[in-house]
Amino acid sequence: MGKKKEKESSEPYGKAAQFDPLFSGPIKNRSCTDIICCALFLVFILGYIIVGILAWLYGDPREVIYPRNTTGFYCGIGENQEKPFLFYFDVLKCTSLTSILAASMNGLQCPTTQTCVKECPTRFWLPDPASFVPGAKLNKFFDQNFCDPTIDLATTSLTASQVLSKELCPRYRLPMAPLFNRCFPSFTELYPSNFTLGGGNSNQTQELVKGATEDLLGGINAKEIGVKIFEDFTKSWYWIIIGLVIAMLLSILFLVLLRFFAGILIWIIIVGLIVVIAYGIWHTYWEYSRLDKEGATIADIGLTINLSAYGNVKETWLAIFIILIVLEVIFLLLLIFLRKRIRIAIALIGEASKAIAHIMSSLAYPLCTFVLLVICVAYWALTALYLATSGEPLYRVIALNTSAPNCDTISGNESCAPTAFNASDYDCQTTSCIFYKYNSEGLFQRNLFNLQIYNVVGFLWCMNFVIALGQCCLAGAFASYYWAFKKPQDIPYFPVTSSFFRALRYHTGSLAFGALILTIIQIIRIVLEYLDHKLKNVHNPVTKFLMCCLKCCFWCLEKFIKFLNRNAYIMIAIYGKNFCVSAKNAFKLLMRNVVRVVVLDKITDLLLFFGKLLVVGGVGVLAFFFFTGRIRIPDPNFRTPELNYYWLPILTLVVGSYMIAHGFFSVYNMCVDTLFLCFLEDLERNDGSANKPYYMPKSLMKILNKKNKPNKQEAK
Repeated sequence: MGKKKEKESSEPYGKAAQFDPLFSGPIKNRSCTDIICCALFLVFILGYIIVGILAWLYGDPREVIYPRNTTGFYCGIGENQEKPFLFYFDVLKCTSLTSILAASMNGLQCPTTQTCVKECPTRFWLPDPASFVPGAKLNKFFDQNFCDPTIDLATTSLTASQVLSKELCPRYRLPMAPLFNRCFPSFTELYPSNFTLGGGNSNQTQELVKGATEDLLGGINAKEIGVKIFEDFTKSWYWIIIGLVIAMLLSILFLVLLRFFAGILIWIIIVGLIVVIAYGIWHTYWEYSRLDKEGATIADIGLTINLSAYGNVKETWLAIFIILIVLEVIFLLLLIFLRKRIRIAIALIGEASKAIAHIMSSLAYPLCTFVLLVICVAYWALTALYLATSGEPLYRVIALNTSAPNCDTISGNESCAPTAFNASDYDCQTTSCIFYKYNSEGLFQRNLFNLQIYNVVGFLWCMNFVIALGQCCLAGAFASYYWAFKKPQDIPYFPVTSSFFRALRYHTGSLAFGALILTIIQIIRIVLEYLDHKLKNVHNPVTKFLMCCLKCCFWCLEKFIKFLNRNAYIMIAIYGKNFCVSAKNAFKLLMRNVVRVVVLDKITDLLLFFGKLLVVGGVGVLAFFFFTGRIRIPDPNFRTPELNYYWLPILTLVVGSYMIAHGFFSVYNMCVDTLFLCFLEDLERNDGSANKPYYMPKSLMKILNKKNKPNKQEAK
């Protein structure tokens, strides 16, 4: 018993992998794994589809895209197709609005007549006193385009006072700009001295109007900026596409060059890092010596919030000097004692380049992942939009002018139908039927919040599943490369396609299981972020400390689960075991070689970071010089377009280049991780004999001082 316990304690991470004469790469004869989770995932997806169908049946995104007028009809479609903008007769009554998007989703409640117009008013206007003369033709003084469509100014018998009292026409107009298809005051022009509202002067009127709309416009002309941005994209879209193509070519070129210069590049980066730290040591010592001669000490400045002051005392530079020396010593010691493992990492990185060269279709797989992710995002966004606009609109009878005779009896609680509403049925002459809110009654409407949560969970689960599918697919393809004894003759045909369908057919449940674990952690992080946002005004140091600790712990947990899932998917792709067994085997294998794992991971991260920096920086600098006109091209067809914001295409190219580089380099990173796990398994399974030869490349055998012994027939 004692010997058995001692043996178990000496192998805390399990026994080394044993030789299997039948093993020669990803197992083809496998069975379905994690069937329960697969069934759960399929049921969940079915429910997700049902939620989308219900949202499509009950929702109406036109509530967000198109505004409604007072009669309940949409502006910009149907009978108002040529009238896309909503015009408020008295915008001062809409001061309760704070967000046009939130208002359009929760009910745009503004107690004034709203009508659809072809274009927003562009000039100041007040009624002409002559229009109030009895018998005056109102069509000569009022603009029919901005009046209620139920009144015909040419034939009406109403007086100007009655028209204004019933809000059949606006009592004033001012320059407006469309924002989200609604007309809001524009403050680009000075108010005329004769344009006054509310009994004040023109300046007071302007402040009154500005106070009612400043939260919406934020002091900027949103239309002008939007138009300029659109113009810039129309002028530069083809140059942006060219830049993205250049980023793709640079990414591929970098991966190709790694096959030949990975070792040189890594050693240059390592030596460069050591040289930079050495320069920092010299510079900090020089600063310390200079300040020591001047006699500047920390006692002279004491404690201060001016951090720049600490740069003028010798103690600061002495501390930095000591820290840099410690870092330099640590790096040198690591370089000396881990040089063999660094060489192994370099050899694996070079082998990854060869694997990608033999399986070029792997570079196209990120496009498949991108398409699937776009579908997930689009489905989530559309479902959220349709859910947010679910429910029939409700209308209430209100008095546009509560001070008018007999209007004090209008409580605003009476429901109405705008298409059948007749104001003459009421004693109050300024009654109107306006939109109140969306109906929240009924089983579906009462559970909209729960359905939105279901939508978010479905979105995260599907996103993580798509990423897991891509990792498992690539892992299977690259594993088939490593375990091909004679390369490239023994590499199977269409390895990426075979691995993709193998993962879908047998391991949907395992991939969904890993994705579910990650989704749960991400949901917890979202809840913590929400609570942190709600508690940001709470001045309780204990609460803030606990919240910070929880956020940090779950951030670390998410990173660890992503790392574990990634390696579990590799083991699933190779051996076809379920998720838990694969995760356990991968974790134990990595822990048995933990130093190699750390070295390879950090070197790969450093190399790929340098590659991303090269691609993004190169494209960004090229775009900057081109769009700022610093690159002179004599051909007029290739001249720099004149833009309002030259930084817009530059920023677009930088973000797009990063996404392209990340997509290509993620394939490379997956290849390195897969080959590394296969390499560790190869070391444990085989010994280089004729019956158990190594599958690793000769470069790795040379580093490890290993070689395959020829069999007897070859020896003869």
